[in-house]
Amino acid sequence: MAMLWCTLHVKNLDASIKFYETFVGLSVNRRFESRPGIEIAFLGDGETQLELIDAGDGDTFPVSDQISIGFSVDSVEDKIKQLKEAGIEIYKEPVQPNPHIRFFYIKDPNGISIQFAQQM
Repeated sequence: MAMLWCTLHVKNLDASIKFYETFVGLSVNRRFESRPGIEIAFLGDGETQLELIDAGDGDTFPVSDQISIGFSVDSVEDKIKQLKEAGIEIYKEPVQPNPHIRFFYIKDPNGISIQFAQQM
């Protein structure tokens, strides 16, 4: 069994796509209108994809602070530099809970916690 995608309901599809392309490195695999007023985009890099759904009303579902989406980076320091230069605030500063991983968090345009993790 394989994980196919994770679905996020977003306020603005274009802004969300730009964020995930620019800061996460995902590209749009497909984008379509599922029915009038509902637009969907699938972004991915490899097997698992991120599905973004925009209902066109500017609303999202409540976002839990207990959920995050994690992405691998080569260097925590380099990613922080890129984000700060773009004016993206670091939500939770880097931590290294064990010798094998170091990570930090930001928020996407919809308030979802995004984790960038470096395997040591």
